[in-house]
This record gives sequence, C-alpha cells and structure tokens, in this order.
Amino acid sequence: MHSRIHNAVKVVAGLIAAAVLLGACTSSGGGGNSTANEQKIQKGSYDALTKLEPAHAMSYSPTRATINFWIDTWGRNPNKLAYVYLQNSNGDFTGYYVFKGLPVSYCAALTPTYKIDYDSNGNLLLPAPSIDGVYYSGGQCNTYYGRDATTDAYIEYTAGLGINVLLYDQPLPGHPNVQALGPTKIH
Repeated sequence: MHSRIHNAVKVVAGLIAAAVLLGACTSSGGGGNSTANEQKIQKGSYDALTKLEPAHAMSYSPTRATINFWIDTWGRNPNKLAYVYLQNSNGDFTGYYVFKGLPVSYCAALTPTYKIDYDSNGNLLLPAPSIDGVYYSGGQCNTYYGRDATTDAYIEYTAGLGINVLLYDQPLPGHPNVQALGPTKIH
C-alpha cells in the first residue's frame, strides 16, 4: 500500500514537472497550443493514475437495481397513483395531493431544449423553443404539476422555500389528519 502511494506521488510529481516544462516551452513563443498541451497532461495523468489504481469490477449494481425498481413501480401502469405530501421546514405536513402518474417538473420537456448550429467557428449550442413555442430558462425546476386522480384537474405546486415534497406510491400510513390540497381525498 505504501509503495503504491509513493509511486503515485512520483507520477504526479513527474506530471507536474512535465507541465511546467511544457508551459515554459509554449510561453516562450514556441507557438504550441496550450489547451492541447493541458489535455495531453490531463490524459497522461489519468492514464498513470488508473494504471496504479484501476477501477474495481462489480458483481451487483444496487444503483441499477433501484432504477429498475423505479421503472417497475412507475412504468407499468398508466393509472398508477402518486401520493404527494408537502412538508414544511418544521417537519409538519401541510397537505397532500393524489395524482394519476408522477408529478412533472417544469424543467422536463418532450422536445430538446437546445439545438446545435454549425458555423465557421465550429459547433454552437443555442437554446430552442419548447413544445409550446416559448423559451424557458430552466429556473422553474422547483415548480411541479400533475393530474388529479379523480377529476383530471390540473394541479401545480412549488417546492423549496421551506417546503419539502415526499412522494409515495401508496398513502402514507399514520398521518390521517393531513389535509387534502386537491379534489381527491384519501379515505
């Protein structure tokens, strides 16, 4: 273990020395591309460090299993209900909504929010209008909307500023006195 650390320190010191030398060569009018030199140093550092400490292989991925659980929970039934509880900064529930399907953030879109235009200088990333024909800043990410489970009423709420959102696929047990904020009530 100690020799690995010692070797890593040597490699990093060598890379720093190489960076200083390359920087001296390009700053003295050598005409080199400093960005390309920095990218070479970065790649060299990465290659050396991954050789000393390669990534381990996994035989099981809890992250992938949890993503599949999310897919199984929300991706199989178009009438699946979402129970959205709002909680203030004191931990008290201020109310709940029952949605048909998951609540959706204003930041979600069915069309790309960018486009790439090619010009004489290369790629240029530009904003693109959303499906409704207007441009969004992305600043509405804490605003959510959904469809009431029984009336199909449009419901919108904002999270943040002391309001936390707890999302469940079943009613939250042990909280019978939480107030319904939308038309659908839990019985």
